[in-house]
Amino acid sequence: MSLSVPPELIADLCRVALACADAARPETLRHFRAPALAADNKQAGGFDPVTEGDRAAERAMREVLARLRPDDAILGEEYGASAGSTGVTWVLDPIDGTRAYLAGAPTWGTLVAAGDGAAPLVGLIDQPHTDERFFGAPGEAWLDHAGSRRDLATRDTARIEDAILLTTFPEIGSPEDRAAFSRVSERARLTRYGLDCYAYGLLAAGHVDLVIEAGLQAYDIQGPMAVVQAAGGIVTTWDGGKAGRGGRIIAAANADLHAAALELLGRI
Repeated sequence: MSLSVPPELIADLCRVALACADAARPETLRHFRAPALAADNKQAGGFDPVTEGDRAAERAMREVLARLRPDDAILGEEYGASAGSTGVTWVLDPIDGTRAYLAGAPTWGTLVAAGDGAAPLVGLIDQPHTDERFFGAPGEAWLDHAGSRRDLATRDTARIEDAILLTTFPEIGSPEDRAAFSRVSERARLTRYGLDCYAYGLLAAGHVDLVIEAGLQAYDIQGPMAVVQAAGGIVTTWDGGKAGRGGRIIAAANADLHAAALELLGRI
């Protein structure tokens, strides 16, 4: 979106984003760790699960948008795209980390972003089970945890050798992608796996330094992207391009670390 977005629009998008997360929370928690939680598989030849928690949470967020901003466009993981007339697009992932959700692990979250469809202006990562909400918008980045709020800021780690690196899947992307990731991982101080969207919250909060992933969709990255950027970090594709459409993504705590990681990923 244009840099001249009116402050009143930003304020309204922030308000509605928070309302979406509030609506999704009870729907995801209702099904989490339920004894008979079932999952359908969306991927032929693989396993890409979706649960009633995913669907119910997205329906709840869409109901909020229908009430508060009915003329905006929506792109959601479970119910697809709907057109709008305002220039604003909401990008929704009701449960990022459905595999973790299905396994009873707490690292899943709800992702909400609002922007022009190509890049987020406002975004959040909501972790209902841990009662943490990471939020990013122009001029503000914060974490609410159990009713206590603090500002978010990425850290100043400049060398790969001092960095903590996170990704979701050890078998990241193609064989070429894995080789590129390994060049960074082998140099990093520590590499951890399996944290889904929570990894980006930890980056924004200054606990880790890099998140590198492949095969992401717009709804996987736009919420986290808004949070990390508002906290001072950088989010691009592996070739340094715009990240809002997904693909191979790197999120870094600062410009020096971003440049060092890009070089190892193959961009000299």
